Amino acid sequence: MPKNHLKYWPKKIPTTLTVPETPLYDNLVVSARRYPHKTAIDYYGATLTYHQLWTQAESFAAYLQHQLNLKNGDRVLLYMQNTPQFVVAFHGVLRAGGVVVPLNPMNLTEELRFYIEDSDACVAVVGQELYERIAPLMSETGLRHIVVAAYSDYLSDHPDASLPDFVRAPRQTFTHTNTVLWTQAIPTSGTMGTTDPSGPSVAPVETTVEDLAVLPYTSGTTGVPKGCMHPHRTVQANTVGACTWFGTTADGVILAALPFFHVTGMVHGMLAPIYSGATMVLMTRWNRDTAGRLIERTHVTHWTNIATMVVDFLANPNLEAYDLSSLMVVGGGGAALPEAVGEKLYEKTGIRYAEGYGLSETIAQTHFNPIDRPILQCMGIPSFDVDARIVNPTTLEELGTNEEGEVIVHGPQVFNGYWKRSDENTTAFIEIEGKQFFRTGDIARYDEDGYFFMVDRVKRMINAAGFKVWPSEVESTLYKHPAVEQACVIGVADPRRGETVKAYIVLSAGSKGSVGAEDIMAWSHERMAAYKVPREIAFVDQLPMSGSGKILWRQLQADEQKQQGQAK
Repeated sequence: MPKNHLKYWPKKIPTTLTVPETPLYDNLVVSARRYPHKTAIDYYGATLTYHQLWTQAESFAAYLQHQLNLKNGDRVLLYMQNTPQFVVAFHGVLRAGGVVVPLNPMNLTEELRFYIEDSDACVAVVGQELYERIAPLMSETGLRHIVVAAYSDYLSDHPDASLPDFVRAPRQTFTHTNTVLWTQAIPTSGTMGTTDPSGPSVAPVETTVEDLAVLPYTSGTTGVPKGCMHPHRTVQANTVGACTWFGTTADGVILAALPFFHVTGMVHGMLAPIYSGATMVLMTRWNRDTAGRLIERTHVTHWTNIATMVVDFLANPNLEAYDLSSLMVVGGGGAALPEAVGEKLYEKTGIRYAEGYGLSETIAQTHFNPIDRPILQCMGIPSFDVDARIVNPTTLEELGTNEEGEVIVHGPQVFNGYWKRSDENTTAFIEIEGKQFFRTGDIARYDEDGYFFMVDRVKRMINAAGFKVWPSEVESTLYKHPAVEQACVIGVADPRRGETVKAYIVLSAGSKGSVGAEDIMAWSHERMAAYKVPREIAFVDQLPMSGSGKILWRQLQADEQKQQGQAK
């Protein structure tokens, strides 16, 4: 641990936090009691008060218990975009004693099959535009029930015409067995209103902070997704930490542009506002003009994002048309923000971008940049009660100032381990001085002031606009193409996304000349999420091999970096 990590700790903020020993759902209960008539959610102009949010969560919890027979500890998939239904369902599942499994809405059918089977999920709450992807799995997996949500149910009577079609699409009907509409699960007097009080009440559930609350999935070194077991205790620690660090109060207005399935969006865009009683301004799909209008109309104070959003937002030729004066805090993670972009943000808003660092295994942040002294392209300093160290990744010897090594972290937000991965859990943690540290797999260093800086990654991971892409997973899919004889996937620099996916492919003899890059990309789009699809494809006669027959991906990576360096 750096000796000087408290040198630039923000003034008037404690260095340690006492985290409530209550489940996450209690945060909604408290805010609904304190601020019943205050706007909890602003959804493109339509609003939901804290009392309404609470009553809908209670109603959905009752439906899960009485109609879908949800038991304590059962897993429920949330497979949808940022909408009021996501917030209601998230808290309804917790109220009923279930475990939330948030999924990327970009996942396709075969990817969904893995998550359902691995988590043993029995219920899914699904956006209606995604229903056809998951419906076939009802008869092939243990998934018993699907609740389908139409986002337009929570829009005003005259929604903004610029909203995507799938958001404005009217509610559809589905006749499949064990499929119900959201409006059947939560009958209300007006969808944005209070639920019908004559419905069944929630049965008592004994939930402790040690019970499992959220199971977000991340990829491992093998490319196989792994569920990160987070009890209420770990999620609560980062929820309270986010509010304390950024000064979020009941008067805050948070632009929830990051997807809620992502741990950063979940904590900073949804859970922190609810804990503090602030207002969430939801964006189902990122759009820079819409963001500008929402910031001006709702007087957004806090905006947590990823670098690509800021780059796009500041590149908007209409930027000067929006009043951004309400903004107080702008920051995020996922990828480093280019220095020139950070300076432009400061020129336009007077705000210094505050980056952070965290993982699914730590339910977002372990490091924050101090708001009054942020450094661009920097992970920040260790968060509340976090012991972060740099060790030699091979010997595990602790290293010192400006020495590069693997980041290991001990703190209240560190997960309990990987779901059904006991073997990997033994190697994911190490013990030092009686403390259990999580091995992040990231190479970094810290300076004389205790700021951490990312250097490289031990793991072979591509960071495409904040989405984690594992080459081996993409390669496994590419090998299913009948024309692909060999494939190797690497990450290449991209000015907009930070990194993007490139595939080196050796075609089978009979396919050379007849199969092109566009064919491979189109085929890939049908079988994997869009952010995983290779955006660059190079056809080669052979791939570099080691003496044991392993493809030398590092050599391809080095050659690519050398070529890009020469092209500058």
